[in-house]
Amino acid sequence: MTSATPLSPSASTDSQPKALAIGFVVIGRNEGDRLIRGLKSVQLQLPEDMPVVYVDSGSTDGSLAAAEQLGVLGLPLDMTRPFTMARGRNEGWQYLVKNYPQLDCIQFMDGDCELIEGWLDKAATAMAKNPKLAAVCGRRRERFPEASPYNQLAEMEWNTPVGIADACGGDALIRVAALQAVNGYRPDLICGEEPEMCIRMRKLGWFIERIDADMTRHDAAMHHFSQWWKRSIRGGWAVAEGQALHGKAPENYMVREFKSGWLWGAILPTVAIALAPFTFGLSLLLFLGYGLLGWRIYQARLSRGDSPQATRLYAFYCLMFKLPQAIGQWNYLWTKWSGKTAQLIEYKAPQSAAPAASSNSTQGKTVSP
Repeated sequence: MTSATPLSPSASTDSQPKALAIGFVVIGRNEGDRLIRGLKSVQLQLPEDMPVVYVDSGSTDGSLAAAEQLGVLGLPLDMTRPFTMARGRNEGWQYLVKNYPQLDCIQFMDGDCELIEGWLDKAATAMAKNPKLAAVCGRRRERFPEASPYNQLAEMEWNTPVGIADACGGDALIRVAALQAVNGYRPDLICGEEPEMCIRMRKLGWFIERIDADMTRHDAAMHHFSQWWKRSIRGGWAVAEGQALHGKAPENYMVREFKSGWLWGAILPTVAIALAPFTFGLSLLLFLGYGLLGWRIYQARLSRGDSPQATRLYAFYCLMFKLPQAIGQWNYLWTKWSGKTAQLIEYKAPQSAAPAASSNSTQGKTVSP
């Protein structure tokens, strides 16, 4: 269980920073047993006085009822508006701040994750040391990395550099003052909402940090190529929308990735194939460029300590990613040009939420650094 220290003016000294009052927001849609496992991981580690809410985006698998059976307050999103994870996070933190105005920070966690023991104290310690720190994140681990190559790719994807960072992911401890300063997440974004919010925070002088600590355990549950393909299309959408929102100097966000997606995913293969009849097939030599790109990716990941086998897998799928990335970028542009409303791109099938054992409601807590 996480240690607790009561809020008091005397808790804030030069040698002992003020204890942080923290609330917890879990979001989800059709996560089934994954959600129950995640909520239980929170309840097992935290005192009953910590406010925890679960925000549900129109699940059809009984997730909301299962959360409430565990004693967790469930907040269903308004179904007359398009669902986004950004909307869910906003609904959660705004509810907590309104009902628990003493909160200093909000820990966000996706419904397909479990909280790793000891994370909150480590994050709170880092947060208390720097009043300009907006968000602290750690290492998200994959629950079953060996179950499929796609799960292993996710495990590698979560391994980002430690230190001051440009952005955090969906799981992070975020300061309430920073959330309020930027009015939280952009509710219309169907993906990429975390780095977009972090950009706005950094523009106001806040910092983001990834510390060397395990934070959550994620269950990607990707066992089929079609799932990876849909997730990759969503990644291309995030690249295109991020570039459209913050691609101008000095941020230049996603500009390089946006150009890379068009070049390797659309332009090069189209030119190589289209010119083949007129160049006696010589234009097909352009495909050798993928070998050079793959070698650069391989060397880069190898230098970060990944095994040669994992690195080869990563480089191969990075090359494969270019085509669905280009499709995702095109889908974003077409949706914007046609004036249509963006819809969630989901790669997981709904699970049935098993009945949850009864548990007391959780309602408020402080974490000591």
